[in-house]
Formats: sequence, C-alpha cells, structure tokens
Amino acid sequence: MNLDFIGKRKLWYIIALSIIAIGIVSLAVQGLNFGIDFTGGTRLVLDMPGEFSESEIRDFLAGIEATDASGQTITLENSYIQRIIGSQDNEVVIRTVPLTEAERETLLDAFEGEWDGFNQDSIQNMENVGPTVGGELLRNALLALLLASAALIAYISYRFQFKFAVTALVPLLFDSFVLISAFSIFQVELNQPFVAVVLTIVGYSINATIVIFDRVRENLRHSASEKKLAGTVNLSVNQTVVRSIITSLTTLLVVGCLLFLGGETLTPFALPLFIGIISGTFSSIFIAAPLWYTWKLHEQKARA
Repeated sequence: MNLDFIGKRKLWYIIALSIIAIGIVSLAVQGLNFGIDFTGGTRLVLDMPGEFSESEIRDFLAGIEATDASGQTITLENSYIQRIIGSQDNEVVIRTVPLTEAERETLLDAFEGEWDGFNQDSIQNMENVGPTVGGELLRNALLALLLASAALIAYISYRFQFKFAVTALVPLLFDSFVLISAFSIFQVELNQPFVAVVLTIVGYSINATIVIFDRVRENLRHSASEKKLAGTVNLSVNQTVVRSIITSLTTLLVVGCLLFLGGETLTPFALPLFIGIISGTFSSIFIAAPLWYTWKLHEQKARA
C-alpha cells in the first residue's frame, strides 16, 4: 500500500478530537449507567426448577413492581441476569436494585407462583451488596491502568526511545476514553466486565502500535536522514497497515459472534470490546506514528 498517512495527519487528529468531543458531550448529558457493582443492590442465586431461559426471567421481572424506601415505584426490568453453566446448570444469578426484606419476600412469592416446584429450598443465596465493592473495583482498575502505563513507558523507552513511549501511551489513553464513552453512549451497565475490557483493549492496542514503531526503527537504520523522515515513517505504516487490519478483522469476527449471538448477558462485555478493537486499530495506525513524527518535526524546527 502507498497511502499518505503522515501528510494527512491533521485529518486524523481532527477525527480523534471529534470522537473525544462526542464522548465528552455524552458523559455530560447522559453520564454513565453504573450497575449494582458500583451503586449497590440485591444479589440472589436461585436454583430454578425445570427449563427456563434468561428472557423468560427478564420478562417475568419486568412485570414486578416494588416500592423503595422513599415511596417511589421501582421496576426490576433492567436487572442483571446470569445463568450458571456447571454442575447445576439450572442456577441463575439475579442482581437487582436494593430491595428491602419485604420486597425480597414479595419477589420470591412471585417466583413460587410462576414456577412449579419453586420453594424456599430453591434459594441458594440472597444478600445485599454495598457500593464499596464498586469503589474498590474502580480503584483497582485505575491502579492497574497506571501500573501498566508506567511499565510500558519504561520498557519502550529502554527498547526504543522515550518519544516512542510517550506517543504509544497517548493512543492508549484515547482508547480508554473511547471505551468509557461507549459505555455512556449506549448506556451499557458499568460492572465488573468494564475492567476486563479496558485492560484487554490496552494490551491489544499497544501490540499493534509496537509493531509499527518497530518497523519505523528498522527503516530509520537504512534511512536516517531527517529530510526523508516523513517518507520513512509513511513507508513503515504502509508496510504494517495490512497486517494490523487483518488481525483486527479476524478478532472482530470472534467478538462479533459474542456480541450478536451471545445473548444479553455478554453484551456489556462484547459491545465495548468490539468498539475498543476498532478504536485500538485506528489509534495505532492513524495516531501513534503521525504523533511521533509531529514531535520529531517540532524538534527539528526548534534546532533550526
């Protein structure tokens, strides 16, 4: 391929800034849809008698209304439902908004009336989950991201150079923000899968970026002239772009199967992962190397 990635770098910057602006607007207007891992709620583990599906339970919960402590009517339609596949494949985990003891009894009585054979022995576990779990989860996610970023800067600075490390970190921050924006735009519940998605995309994106930077370093050994720097960087991106796109497409095929065929339970994980792979591919190809070239260009002008 012979595309002018460096010559059109301002266009890529404008696209990236536009995406960031859309994310900021969504976060300001809609905010994030925090799940009970962050807000707290009630967790029930039930041993369901006979055959059932997640959609049946979701429809059943949608018809149940309860009244919270302030007297407001709440619905259980958006409860998180997870079917457990294991030694007892008829178990189901239901996480709802916080329920009082009376509301939980009402819910369990409704289950007894809906499913034949459901009784008190069907209740495997029932507990209230506090929001402190979400706070700890968020702190761990930020700590993991900071530690990963610090390790990447140290390693890339050692193997390449400091400028490569910084310009590799910027796309990672961009990808992380795109993921948060995706959770806001599509109002995906922010629960435990959020941490897994962010760290997965960070690893995926840095891998594609390192491949491009490695080719830039190799080509600079053969053409170290600063006057030909734009052509050298452009050549390096063109030599790796097909590899990056094919790798992303094959990964998207698998993640797409999870997204479109995996059911509602996998959507909070698969949808941000699908968007994150696209974002990681874009940032590695269109932001990382052009950003490094822009930095080197300003350095040359400062010396001149």
